[in-house]
Amino acid sequence: MLKINREYIEKLKLLIEDEKDQELLSLIIDLHPADIAEILESLAMDDAKYLYLLLEGGLASDVLVEIPEDDRRRFLAELPAEIIARQYIEYMNTDDAVDVLGELSEDKQEEVIAYIDDLEYAEDLSELLTYDEDTAGGIMAAELVAVNENWTVQTCLKEIGRQAEDIDEIYYVYVIDDQNILKGVLSLKKLIQYPTQTNINNIYTRDVISSKTDAPRDEVARKMEKYDLVALPVIDEMGHLKGRITIDDVVDIIREEAEKDYQMASGIMGNVSGMKIWKQARARLPWLSIGFAGELLASRVLGSHESTFVIIPGIAFFMPLIVAMGGNVGIQSTSIVLQKLAGRSNDRETLGYKLLRELVVALAMALFFSILLFLFNHFTGNNKVLTYTVSVALFIVIIFAALFGTLFPIILNKMKIDPAIATGPFITTTNDVLGLLIYMSIGQYFFNLFG
Repeated sequence: MLKINREYIEKLKLLIEDEKDQELLSLIIDLHPADIAEILESLAMDDAKYLYLLLEGGLASDVLVEIPEDDRRRFLAELPAEIIARQYIEYMNTDDAVDVLGELSEDKQEEVIAYIDDLEYAEDLSELLTYDEDTAGGIMAAELVAVNENWTVQTCLKEIGRQAEDIDEIYYVYVIDDQNILKGVLSLKKLIQYPTQTNINNIYTRDVISSKTDAPRDEVARKMEKYDLVALPVIDEMGHLKGRITIDDVVDIIREEAEKDYQMASGIMGNVSGMKIWKQARARLPWLSIGFAGELLASRVLGSHESTFVIIPGIAFFMPLIVAMGGNVGIQSTSIVLQKLAGRSNDRETLGYKLLRELVVALAMALFFSILLFLFNHFTGNNKVLTYTVSVALFIVIIFAALFGTLFPIILNKMKIDPAIATGPFITTTNDVLGLLIYMSIGQYFFNLFG
């Protein structure tokens, strides 16, 4: 693995400035595409462009895939369609090519495809571009190895050798009929175990796991994880084999989904990595605005109970505790529900069962902490009203936060809305407002009862 340091980058800069192309190439030509992409990120745009344009063929296309989207989009915008097509796109697998083309305008996409000499490859790209990028069709590659169910082992081996020229890795051999309907899957091990005249129809596995072209990509990731697959065939509504999704694509999906969930939980709308300052601010404003409005409401709740602070001054000391416990319990409950929804491990559980189970857990937690707080106040203070107020309020707030944190993401999921938006500022702000309202109301009640 290359260790990129300041000395190495400075050496590259000097060579770029002196236009010593051969020396530059000798330093980077044997590096992994990901390392070269990292080097380009460390250089100024003009220097990075100069260095990149020295690369050719497959290496140039591999590096282009590794470059961050924003940088790649700016770089492609300065290149003519013919250069993009013949120096980069034609060397890529269809799934990577579609990712790159997706960053261009529709007019430029058509122009690039028009310059591609391989008509079959161009048709594959045009078809893949019609799928939504968040579906199986949008992330699949057209390259795969398929054999006819009526062929012999000998014919299949010859066909596999021919088709393998355009494929980096062969994970599975897919079996189709004369209408290109997916019938099953065949392992290379079986092919070499049987006599060459054996008919494929007698040895392939018919129970094949596949995905429809319009299936959400997170569903694809869950399916491949569940069945421990390194590749998944993609079919259309009629069962025609359209492409395959490989494990490297799924790893990218999992990473992107994790980043999105983290951003949503932090109150960020969209990917802020590499954004300009005003765009970052715009991406972070929506949920922070909800938090701001919620805290204003919380201040109104406190203002409406101003008299309670006068008659029970000590009530203010425990406000951070009540608010923090409510927020933490709510986030915990929501996180557990989101994890189960993402894994689909408990789909058979009813809403009532989930709420009942969370209620039991919440009761145990609430009882433990409220008793602990009651004993603390009982032995360290002498205000009976305050002791009862904070203990009972904490008990109710914990139960409410747990149930709310459980119920809300489930409802959003049923409504086909991403439940990750239930985390972060929304949950904590809601718990702050209602937690304070419960706390102050109970304080007023106990003062009237014992005061």
